[in-house]
Amino acid sequence: MSIDLDGDRGVPDACTLPTVERPARAAEFDDLFARDVLAVAQETPERVRLHLRATPETVSRAAALAMKETACCSFFTFGLAIADGTASLSIETGPAQGSVLAALATRARASRRADS
Repeated sequence: MSIDLDGDRGVPDACTLPTVERPARAAEFDDLFARDVLAVAQETPERVRLHLRATPETVSRAAALAMKETACCSFFTFGLAIADGTASLSIETGPAQGSVLAALATRARASRRADS
């Protein structure tokens, strides 16, 4: 993931986002986590679901961020679900990137707590 999880040591080689752009992308994720994520569910080692505020602005921001992230980190698959007045963003990867996904989930939980 392009998020600088640990001084670029946590960024897989498969990530093509230029190093100079990583702090801005991390800030975008942190903003989404702090403002719009209601809960974080680690469904499997390879899938995390972010339960989002169900507003058009949140869904739009999450979709745009997912599109940008797939352009540089093709090992991630994002899915946006909207049903029954709820919204969620799932993030999946293969076993080789499971630790990156776990770090992302940890960052999302920490950002939520920091904003509380």
